[in-house]
Amino acid sequence: MLDMKFLRENPDIVKENIKKKFQDRKLPLVDEVIELDEKTRKNQQEADDLRNKKNKISKQIGALMAQGKKEEAEAVKAEVASFSKRLAELEKEKPELDARIREIMLTIPNIIDDSVPIGKDDSENVEVERFGEPVIPDFEIPYHTEIMERLAGIDLDAARKVAGNGFYYLIGDVARLHSSILAYARDFMIGKGFTYCIPPFMIRSDVVTGVMSFDEMEQMMYKIEGEDLYLIGTSEHSMIGRFIDEMLDEETLPLTLTSYSPCFRKEKGAHGIEERGVYRIHQFEKQEMIVVCKPEESMKYFNDLWSYTVELFRSLDIPVRTLECCSGDLADLKVKSIDVEAWSPRQKKYFEVGSCSNLGDAQARRLKIRVKKEDGTKYLAHTLNNTVVAPPRMLIAFLENNLNEDGSVNIPVALRPYMGGQEIIKPVK
Repeated sequence: MLDMKFLRENPDIVKENIKKKFQDRKLPLVDEVIELDEKTRKNQQEADDLRNKKNKISKQIGALMAQGKKEEAEAVKAEVASFSKRLAELEKEKPELDARIREIMLTIPNIIDDSVPIGKDDSENVEVERFGEPVIPDFEIPYHTEIMERLAGIDLDAARKVAGNGFYYLIGDVARLHSSILAYARDFMIGKGFTYCIPPFMIRSDVVTGVMSFDEMEQMMYKIEGEDLYLIGTSEHSMIGRFIDEMLDEETLPLTLTSYSPCFRKEKGAHGIEERGVYRIHQFEKQEMIVVCKPEESMKYFNDLWSYTVELFRSLDIPVRTLECCSGDLADLKVKSIDVEAWSPRQKKYFEVGSCSNLGDAQARRLKIRVKKEDGTKYLAHTLNNTVVAPPRMLIAFLENNLNEDGSVNIPVALRPYMGGQEIIKPVK
């Protein structure tokens, strides 16, 4: 959410930013919110003037009555009553104006960084760098669920009967591999100096609207019937929500946190054949990284965060690349975003396994996360988030890149301590 003062003073910049994001339908909202803001400020000035006048002349009533000037006193009373009536009208109008202004301000996108490439959608995202050499083996790699089935590690049929499409049972060595990757990612981030957290897996609506756009909310979040609670789509939501209405001492920054949680997503819309199995699902687990920092430090941490994901994947022998998200692919709160994509030897292309985002002060403004300097001055914090690892999608990349021709799967050295020293998973079928 933008600062109203900034929008008021820089409407052309805001409109140009909307055009860069190919959201021209929102252009009229800029003029509308400026008009509403002007009306609100005029109403506030009128209300303040009326209160001052009311207080001033109310004092005259008693004096006039004491002097026997009853008619004059009654005239003053009538004038006071007219002031009160107009004040009541203004006070009734204020919540309506404030609500509409907030609604619009929550809809207008954040100002993107100058370095963001301009493009309409994810097809125009820009590759930045590759890490590791993509390998295509000389044997055919099965679909990921077939690999798991040969390892006796998945049961989708039972999951469909129990919960429907988009769910799974992971079993045996595959389930252990899944948990081992999360444990390794947790310790990897602790080794980077991040504090480990397990947050609430449900959040209230004021936190939801504080951390994400309306479009994201509609496409992602599951609402708990009869309660003001939503299942989280990622632990970033509750982790940032932890600081709602907080005044942080500047000396405590940066806050560098890594969190584990299950994630729940609607995943609306039709998906292609490559998004079957455990690629796009309603429930998964994830290790996340979150930073709350000074504005001048946010780009430094942005680059640190995505580089940690690259480092982790390379330690597991998985080639990756980074992809700069173009303007049209950025969610409205984001200033800049980079996706990390893993190599799929079966598809002979990269696919997304994580996303790193700098949200500037957008979440902090919505949630009122402020920072106090030593001299007493205050400002809004910057917030960032990034996926460390999100199995079971990450398992697709892991299994394909570590698969042997006989159907066995190699366990990289870094992961073996979490697998009880196991060096290979052998097929059962």
